[in-house]
Amino acid sequence: MRRHPEATGVSRRNLLGGAAAGAAAVAAGSTLLPKAARAASAATDTAAHRYAFEGIHQRGILTPPQAQATYVALDVTASSKAELADLFRTITSTARSLTKGGTPPDTGLATPPSDSGVLGPVVPADGLTVTTSVGASLFDDRFGLAARKPARLRRMEDFPNDDLDRTVCDGDLLLQICGHHQDTTLHALREITRATRGVMQVRWRRDGFHSPPRPAGSSRNLMGFRDGSANPSTADASLMHELVWTRSGGDEPDWVDGGSYHVVRQIRMLVEFWDRISIREQENIFGRRRDSGAPLTGSKETDVPDYAADPSGEVIQMDAHIRLANPHTARAKKQQILRRGYNYDGGTDANGNLDMGLIFTCFNADLERQFVAIQKRLADEPLVDYVSPFGGGYFFALPGVRDHQDWLGRRLLT
Repeated sequence: MRRHPEATGVSRRNLLGGAAAGAAAVAAGSTLLPKAARAASAATDTAAHRYAFEGIHQRGILTPPQAQATYVALDVTASSKAELADLFRTITSTARSLTKGGTPPDTGLATPPSDSGVLGPVVPADGLTVTTSVGASLFDDRFGLAARKPARLRRMEDFPNDDLDRTVCDGDLLLQICGHHQDTTLHALREITRATRGVMQVRWRRDGFHSPPRPAGSSRNLMGFRDGSANPSTADASLMHELVWTRSGGDEPDWVDGGSYHVVRQIRMLVEFWDRISIREQENIFGRRRDSGAPLTGSKETDVPDYAADPSGEVIQMDAHIRLANPHTARAKKQQILRRGYNYDGGTDANGNLDMGLIFTCFNADLERQFVAIQKRLADEPLVDYVSPFGGGYFFALPGVRDHQDWLGRRLLT
């Protein structure tokens, strides 16, 4: 049985308030390496790398993918809207402090330490980002938020070829925690869950890693192919405005500006089966060369597939993954998504088979126009014989925190 703070005489509100105060103390004592010291060592450079927490949008969306990630979906156990607001304030203050880095306060020998100590006496920023998203279930009748729900947010449906396990799907909240090292992401997870114990509990979790380019270009997934080759440019602000950031108006509520629909799909890759087919068949399934990532009609990863010169699929099959995902029509151009996936390794299953695959992650301005439309085109593609989507969910990444007084979810809850 789960013990609540009330059982020990500590109220939820006091617990959250104390955690927020501790997080603020961490921020007050934070230190960063100056730019002049960057040449000291690669390890020091990485540890000192910090993303500013405040901004119109949350970090971890347009941010270049860090090497490590932890995805954790949570169920909110707060009993009122006021407690829910306290929860968001605590997540905000804790994440702000962790992403800044610094020396945790000394609480003395007679009380629990203010930090787990996993990262040593000084917490490095280490490129940490904490992206907070809300699920459709948060907008049920518990907190009176039904009228505030993003218009296209819902429970993730079963698509053809899915094998969803609902115990690892959905959730009231999703934290996407990314950093340069695994101990950084695990430390952040522990500090956030400790600060919020009693008002939310873990529903499911998946850790991932982002492979370095080998030898260059996009990173590779665990099938050996490059992932995200055709991603839209995050440097193009107007393109991000069209494809990533959701806007209020029409059927969308007034608080969603600067947020984004956040899709997570846990996809197991049947790698032992995949490794037994020929390289030619593998490349035909994807429509790209495995070594370079180039489309089969081109020579470089960045080449655009030439479907006009291959109208009947003699080179790139009509049901190849890249052709279905993006047929390069005017309509498909508006359906592009921003991918930010991570590989995962879950060890072995009960039968001794390798359990590994992809944490497919994408951000889009309009769930229906973009991700869902693409997913429907991919139904029954040849790749489905080698992958099995089993979990994840639809979420909405909250707008960013504008300044030090702002907090995640403020515009939703006030």
